Amino acid sequence: MTADLLWIYRIIMDQQQPKQLIRIRSMDVMRGMTLFLMLFVNDLFAPGVPEWLLHTKADVDGMGLADWVFPGFLFMVGMAVPYAVAAREKLGESPRLIFAHIVTRTASLILIGVLILNGGRVDASLTGMSGFWWLGLLYLCVFLIWNRYPTTAGSQTLFKGMRLVGVLGICYLVYCFKAAEGKGLEIGWWGILGLIGWGYFAAATTFVLSRGRLSIVVCFWLLFLVLNILSQTAFKLHIPIIGNYLNVLLSGNVPCIVLAGTIIGILIKRYAATPKLLLRWMLIIGILWLLGGFALRPWFILSKIHGTPSWALLCCGISLLLLLVIYYVIDIRKYHKGIFVFEEAGKNSLTTYLAPDLIYFICWGLQIPLFFYKQSDNMLLAVGGSLLWAFAMLWYAILLKKINIYLKL
Repeated sequence: MTADLLWIYRIIMDQQQPKQLIRIRSMDVMRGMTLFLMLFVNDLFAPGVPEWLLHTKADVDGMGLADWVFPGFLFMVGMAVPYAVAAREKLGESPRLIFAHIVTRTASLILIGVLILNGGRVDASLTGMSGFWWLGLLYLCVFLIWNRYPTTAGSQTLFKGMRLVGVLGICYLVYCFKAAEGKGLEIGWWGILGLIGWGYFAAATTFVLSRGRLSIVVCFWLLFLVLNILSQTAFKLHIPIIGNYLNVLLSGNVPCIVLAGTIIGILIKRYAATPKLLLRWMLIIGILWLLGGFALRPWFILSKIHGTPSWALLCCGISLLLLLVIYYVIDIRKYHKGIFVFEEAGKNSLTTYLAPDLIYFICWGLQIPLFFYKQSDNMLLAVGGSLLWAFAMLWYAILLKKINIYLKL
């Protein structure tokens, strides 16, 4: 009891004692697992797959595996924030420089997300190329611009030229883009990467401006939870003119999930030296989030599509309890067998997520029947094919990294 009170006192006092950065391997592993599941559920062919694996329809009160996977990844995005900021501080970067990096990274994610989102709206007759070609060229430009090239001194001019080609390529694709009736690009729901960008911006900015104070981060998490609740009512917050651009922040749902991960990242970073207490509080917080989700369910259904607060809290609870188990096994018990592929994928998340789409575009554009398992109503073939595809794509990203092809924002 005394130890518990002392631990709580240390949190309230928010002591800023310098600590050596220790890599949390479970963080990379869980991020890699969520990427694996994202690739898996995105590849599933609905007619041959059990409903519990798929996205639940918007107005149905419930959730399947696919409804948890993306918020699980968002949770890990938030958890990485304290470590990423600490790494930059260790290099001597000022808060202003760190914030500039946050803004640049956010803008990059939003730009890529919006462009990918609009790829499905391409009118081939007006644009002059099919949607597959447009998206394929877009992905090529993304890799040319944001690839982490080798630091070989004699090749820097070549790499700068490749980045310039990528920038000019994106400018051309935006210029020639035309949707139905000649309409141009639109924001829509920002796309997956756009949502990640907005959530990352909310969490990273909160962490930097608060200097990592747990109490302030928790207050902002509560603020976004309240905004999420209001967004489902007639009291939804809206700001004229710029409200449509800030809708992800004003709805509160995505920032709430990402900041939940940041809270846990702060706790693990500061109190990993007391694992029993840390695990106990992770368990308590995880259960509280689950209970909170079920408590809100009578007023707000569980719905990923609508982004309800009950769904957000339930996903946070599931993510934390799953992380607790993985953290215990990998970082406390030091059991590391079989984690390589997930750990490497987690370290290289953007490439792991985007690179497989290039194979989709090539196969669909050239009509290569690689995805024959999608044409069957047989559950074993449909599910098994998607599982093999997802696992192969993790290795695909690992192989790309070995030849210096991997994205770094």
